[in-house]
Amino acid sequence: MRKGLNMKNCEFRFFHNDAEAARAVAAQWVARVAVSPATHTVAFSGGRIAPVLFSAIVDEAHARKAPLSQVHFFWADERCVPPEDPESNFRLANEHLFQPMAIALDKIHRIRGELDGRKACEIANAEIRRVIPAAPEALPALDVVILGMGPDGHTASLMPDATEEIQESKDPYVYVETQAKPPPRRISLTYAALAAAKNVWGLIAGEGKEKAVRDSLRTGARTPFGRVLESRKETPIFSSVPLS
Repeated sequence: MRKGLNMKNCEFRFFHNDAEAARAVAAQWVARVAVSPATHTVAFSGGRIAPVLFSAIVDEAHARKAPLSQVHFFWADERCVPPEDPESNFRLANEHLFQPMAIALDKIHRIRGELDGRKACEIANAEIRRVIPAAPEALPALDVVILGMGPDGHTASLMPDATEEIQESKDPYVYVETQAKPPPRRISLTYAALAAAKNVWGLIAGEGKEKAVRDSLRTGARTPFGRVLESRKETPIFSSVPLS
């Protein structure tokens, strides 16, 4: 089943359905946060699995009596839309996680998708650098980034049609214009920021992704998700999509 795949950079865990995979991510992440009183930083993605993940986090946090008050919340990517727009990744998190957990506003570092995209990206870069200090030549290192993957292998808003400027950016966030997936204007964590993160976890759910999973796990993978895997020593993958 795994013939021809490079598994040295990842730990692949298969689950029988999307909700099961999301609950496993939620349990592992909340357990990590609950055992430490230290400040923690996380970046979430959007997509159809996001509300399931957020609801599972709420359940786990309540079960463990973990208020998540020490967590600073960022985004792996955001669409350039207002925060109340149905396409907003912030809206999903706000409705399914922040409001139920009464997360303090100073812990929510929303990307300003309602602004001009390049201005919103500039603000997002300044904000993540303010909260996560780094040496002048280094990138802020998020504690955990939870990434999804699309049927074309894209992750965050790093698309197969990305320009060289996007692919090689050394900033934490980059402004993206794409024809690969609507809406076309987005802001995304960069490949460099994902390589710098302390932990990156994949949550792969939904139909039609079998080929993208296998393509991403091959040595020298050219999909965006595969490129992220190649940049890291190990990435846990929680997947309801089989390798076969």
